[in-house]
Amino acid sequence: MGAYVAVYTYISKTKTIASYMVMVSSFRFYRLYSKSNQAATHVIIADKIAVPRINIPANATWNQNGVTIAGGHGQGTATDQLFLPRGLFVDGDQTVVIADYWNHRIMQWKNGDTTNGQVVAGGNGEGKGLHQLQYPTDVLIGKEADSLIICDRMNERVVQWSRLSGTTQGEILIDNIDCFGLAMDEHRYLYVSDYVKHEVRRYQLGEKNGTLVAGGNGKGNDTNQLNEPAYLFVDRQQNVYVSDNRNHRVMKWNKGAKEGIVAAGGQGEGSALTQLKNPNGIFVDTLGTLYVADTYNHRVMRWTQGDKKQGTVIVGGNGKGEGANQFSGLYGFSFDRQDNLYVVDMNNDRVQRFSIE
Repeated sequence: MGAYVAVYTYISKTKTIASYMVMVSSFRFYRLYSKSNQAATHVIIADKIAVPRINIPANATWNQNGVTIAGGHGQGTATDQLFLPRGLFVDGDQTVVIADYWNHRIMQWKNGDTTNGQVVAGGNGEGKGLHQLQYPTDVLIGKEADSLIICDRMNERVVQWSRLSGTTQGEILIDNIDCFGLAMDEHRYLYVSDYVKHEVRRYQLGEKNGTLVAGGNGKGNDTNQLNEPAYLFVDRQQNVYVSDNRNHRVMKWNKGAKEGIVAAGGQGEGSALTQLKNPNGIFVDTLGTLYVADTYNHRVMRWTQGDKKQGTVIVGGNGKGEGANQFSGLYGFSFDRQDNLYVVDMNNDRVQRFSIE
């Protein structure tokens, strides 16, 4: 079982004094603690953001037949359907939230709810209103206010929706950005890819401009460039992994670096084990093993740390199709605390779970 990191901040009435981190075993740490040797106005608050620390064995294997846990009932707008879904996020309770792209909404499936999901953001038609979304591509659960943070792609904004019952609209966190992918580190910095500016920026919550952390040197395939960056992963050292979609590679940008390192692919578009074809979702475990959604090769790939030459197929790779061991344009994916794998099977309008063996 993977551990999780809670970021705790010691504050007074007027300013933050110190921060530290504590390892915990689940997401359930939303308690208020008083500091016994401080004045009553001083408290320690668990900032409600949890970063998964997935410890996947280096030789792990997964059942090659996935089980549909969301969608899979054809394209449509019903609550048991998805329509070309993109990104997803899995929380500590195995609740899955999904960017239901063509339905302009975010859907949630709780563990065990294999039939009907719940609309938790958008779902009010395509539009620019704060109660609407327009082709969302990614979503994460930000525990700061028990909220969803959403890349509202065609509205060129990042928005936040409360997960509290009765919420009818979101608020804009960042606007005028051609966002695609999101990530949040354990210090509560938000990372956003911009597929038009070919860059990734890091934001403090509430900040509008952000700091450039990857790309930003125009469209291209040099190591200081990106070409339509898509999904992101940020490790404990704040190194940023980027699925460099049109360059058919994954780039790693070490914190503060002016150029990236090819972590996977980069050998041109293709289906060899050295190649990728429009990669999207990415994940890095505590061993530094890189997992990649190799979208149009219809497979999930694994690159072990230090192995830049070729990866291995962990699921899929059986051609494009609708079978339990096949995908049709997979996009986002993630793991739960038991290392089970969840994959957005875009063109099959479903999410598949692959149990670890």
